[in-house]
Amino acid sequence: MVFRKLPGVSASGMGLRLSQKFVFLLFLSGLVTLCFGALFFLPDSVRLKRIFLSKTEIQPVTVGSGSENDVREHLKRPKEQGMTSAKGETGTKGKSLSRKPSVSHEATEERLAGGKAQEDLTLSRSKTESASERATSSDRGANSDTFSYQKFRGCLLKAPLGRDNGKPGDPQTNERREKVKEMMKFAWDNYKRYAWGKNELRPLTRNGHIGNMFGERQGASIIDSLDTLYIMGLMEEYNDAKEWVQTNLDLNSNGEASLFEVNIRYVGGLLSAYYLTGEELFKNKAMELGEKLLPAFNTPTGIPRGVINLGSGTIWSWGWASAGSSILAEFGTLHLEFVHLTELSNNPVYTEKVMNIRKLLNKIEKPHGLYPNFLSPVSGNWVQHHVSIGGLGDSFYEYLIKSYLMSDKTDDDAKRMYYGALEAIEANLVQKSPGGLTYMAEWRGGILDHKMGHLACFSGGMIGIGADDGAPEKRQHYLDLAAEITHTCHESYTRSATKLGPEAFRFDGGAEATATRLSDRYYILRPEVIESYMYMWRLTHDPKYREWGWEAVEALEQHCRVESGFSGIRDVYTMTVSHDNMQQSFFLSETLKYLYLLFSDDDLLPLEDWVFNTEAHPLPIIRKTANTDVKGC
Repeated sequence: MVFRKLPGVSASGMGLRLSQKFVFLLFLSGLVTLCFGALFFLPDSVRLKRIFLSKTEIQPVTVGSGSENDVREHLKRPKEQGMTSAKGETGTKGKSLSRKPSVSHEATEERLAGGKAQEDLTLSRSKTESASERATSSDRGANSDTFSYQKFRGCLLKAPLGRDNGKPGDPQTNERREKVKEMMKFAWDNYKRYAWGKNELRPLTRNGHIGNMFGERQGASIIDSLDTLYIMGLMEEYNDAKEWVQTNLDLNSNGEASLFEVNIRYVGGLLSAYYLTGEELFKNKAMELGEKLLPAFNTPTGIPRGVINLGSGTIWSWGWASAGSSILAEFGTLHLEFVHLTELSNNPVYTEKVMNIRKLLNKIEKPHGLYPNFLSPVSGNWVQHHVSIGGLGDSFYEYLIKSYLMSDKTDDDAKRMYYGALEAIEANLVQKSPGGLTYMAEWRGGILDHKMGHLACFSGGMIGIGADDGAPEKRQHYLDLAAEITHTCHESYTRSATKLGPEAFRFDGGAEATATRLSDRYYILRPEVIESYMYMWRLTHDPKYREWGWEAVEALEQHCRVESGFSGIRDVYTMTVSHDNMQQSFFLSETLKYLYLLFSDDDLLPLEDWVFNTEAHPLPIIRKTANTDVKGC
């Protein structure tokens, strides 16, 4: 560098002045840096941080590596990120939980300002933590030991198993309950004898069935039965199941797995077993499996795809799903389990994933207020306008009202969505047959299909448990509607030769609650009708529901019980039954459990403390100190 000589100034004098100026500027620069740095450590410096930090430096919680994992970032992107295989996206397999950048200004506002949207996201102890405290707890991830089982038990209003394990005082009712318990033991013993470790029993051929819903993961009947065995007091059988989980449950296997089925059966079953027993084994397995489900959400919208390889994290949509859609009943049936995963891990990532689904559903337009069954995980738009309260849609609505109840009635967003959906369902789908039966039709682009599936028969119980929290002038109306739908589903049973209901029944062409197609005449040990009986008994104590339940027990014994277990039947309208050779895991988890509860006192898993996921696994209502006066909570 060449300096130009100034008049009257020697070279040495000019050098001295420049050195002094340099030292002064260096001091001044250090002072400014120190002052601004200090501002970032002041308690009230949040606003300054928002001014000076770029949005991408604020890091929400996610899993694995790469910004493609963040749901909010996905919402801003036009295309999916990351590598794709022949089948679908490759999710990140990260073993630990970390934070990743967000490009969302709204997410920055929520995390730093602590606004209402962030409060809605957490539903957990992290609601009262500062942003830095949430980051610390997130870094601990699924290994966090902050959940207190003792405090949880102190938050319950009643003992989970009641005063005397729910034993009814009436001898006839108790005899019927004991019969259901015997059915459970018979089903379990044969599963253990012929299919131990497999997913389900084939009772006619006396071997096991693996299936393709759980990847290479096995033991579905074991996980599904844990809580049923426990509440029935079948402790030897329960201990065998627990030992299998401890020594044989492999969570690292590959293969095609249904996100929905793994969540409701495995995660739900393990969570329920933990909350009932306090066994850390079940909690740890549930959290390990929950983490493996997170790559399913790696889509541009954060709407998960339906199929995942839990070993590699690769995800794709079902081949039969219209235009690569995700299914409403599948991505809408994660909330209960994922909120409890956040509870146990103190990591908000699980709640954030399911709350993001809600945000998208609230944002997009609903035709006539209805939620169609197919949604693109890429665009976030409906793919076709098919609406059903049965298959493809059913448990989405169930999880809305149950999310509200499970939150100790603080999740107002779930409440608003549920009653808005119910109003649209009543206006567009609820019909009355010429014979006076109330049913739920299906909706296809504005055209009604006067068919109701067995799966839709859960809705009697759903509407019943939500009746008391509706508008005061509609509460009795909702309870009446629940009773009418349950009555219709009972009619579908009584109008068959076996007194068991078909897979679907129609109300057109002169049909009344009757299957008119050969392909709809089968019964695969489904629980939905009995589920509504149980809820309606608890809500009304009308003895007819217990009588209807006993009719189902007698029909199951006569037509579905075979030498080595229970089997579904191919045609409910003929007394010469043809068995399908499958003892479904949900028969042990749901059908027999709901029957047992139907013939038990109400203090066995009281509804004041518990909600049942869609696989009938009981999960506790989440109570916080600020929201309850319960001693010990």
